[in-house]
Amino acid sequence: MSSTHDFIAIGLGPFNLGLACLTAPIPDLDGLFLEERPEFDWHPGMLLETAELQTPFLADLVTLADPTSPFSFLNYVKESGHLYSFYIRERFYPLRSEYNDYCRWAAGRLGSAVRFGQHVAAVEYDEQDGRYVVHAVERATGARRTYRAPRLVLGTGTPPYVPEACRGLPGDAVHSSRYLDSKAALQAKSSVTVVGSGQSAAEIYRDLLQDIDRFGYALTWITRSPRFFPLEYTKLTLEMTSPEYADYFHALPAATRDRLVAAQKNLYKGINSSLIDEIFDLLYVKNRRGPCPTRLMTNTAVTGARYDEERGEYALDLRQVEQGRDFGLATEGLVLATGYRYEPPSFLAPIADRIEWDGSGRFAVRRDYTIDTAGRGIFVQNAELHTHGFVAPDLGMAAYRNSCIIRAMLGREHYPIERSIAFQEFGAPTEETRPAKAATA
Repeated sequence: MSSTHDFIAIGLGPFNLGLACLTAPIPDLDGLFLEERPEFDWHPGMLLETAELQTPFLADLVTLADPTSPFSFLNYVKESGHLYSFYIRERFYPLRSEYNDYCRWAAGRLGSAVRFGQHVAAVEYDEQDGRYVVHAVERATGARRTYRAPRLVLGTGTPPYVPEACRGLPGDAVHSSRYLDSKAALQAKSSVTVVGSGQSAAEIYRDLLQDIDRFGYALTWITRSPRFFPLEYTKLTLEMTSPEYADYFHALPAATRDRLVAAQKNLYKGINSSLIDEIFDLLYVKNRRGPCPTRLMTNTAVTGARYDEERGEYALDLRQVEQGRDFGLATEGLVLATGYRYEPPSFLAPIADRIEWDGSGRFAVRRDYTIDTAGRGIFVQNAELHTHGFVAPDLGMAAYRNSCIIRAMLGREHYPIERSIAFQEFGAPTEETRPAKAATA
């Protein structure tokens, strides 16, 4: 079976799903969206009951590009009968499970443009036809499919990252992406240790701390950060999720960009300040009647890890970074809330020579999100942290990026694209400036 389209998008997380919703009403664009999983499911292992998004509901799949779209979050809550409840709740931030349900609802309205259960095995390029050839295998039947298009959009997401010291560990250590699947087994242990610095680590620690009296385990939270950093969410900082900042960041030298990415983690990997306060309040309650068996350890890096099968526990080698002191910790349960990192998908190997790479083996992503040598042939979603900065994984900039991708594919601006939204200036002026004068009557 073979079919030809204007573009093929591989992977269906929120970013490519947003692209599907925004291209659905455009008759000039016939897109096909392929997803390996049998249905849409966004980080199912972290859909804790009360966990919220870190971005407001306006950062949905479509609204910041097209507020009139029928795929908006507000239309979803209206159709699901929850609009007035959402209004009365007076929270800008949807529950994460609610957002997942919204994305499922949107995917269900896209018809045959979205095909689940499609494992992309390889992508080739037909020089004579001028099209990419996508070879896929249907998971349920094993049937082989071939799809052709002159353009690709890569939205395969970022796989879970495990630090070198913890890779290949035996036993039942779990990455945070599978936390809910492993929660019952973790709570049956006598001790549990959470390793990580961001929102996921905080959510898991709070979830386990809530039940510590009921199950009686000792609970430890280890973070390499010098403190529990709150997500910086002030309004002038939020202006950095803007077209102007993406322009500014992209134009910086690669070495400068890499330094900035490392220094700006609290802008996109921090913990909600409200969650930090909830954890403190819960610790206060748990310690009123006596010491609660829990420890929070900052400035602490995991330098090594081993599993003792006979004892059924992990031996962690730890280092207090500021003091330069090494020590150890034994724990039965181990949760690695160590984040995600992008890896180029293996199916690109046959067309690697058609892709621009930087000196570190990463995609050399242009400002318009293309990576192919010819330009305007292969686009990426959330694979450009090193070239566009921390706006890359931000849900609030997804509609903007998709509007840019659509403009590049159409050769015209279908959705109006903002070019200047910030009050502040990020770079030095190109010419001498003078202080602005106040208007006179």
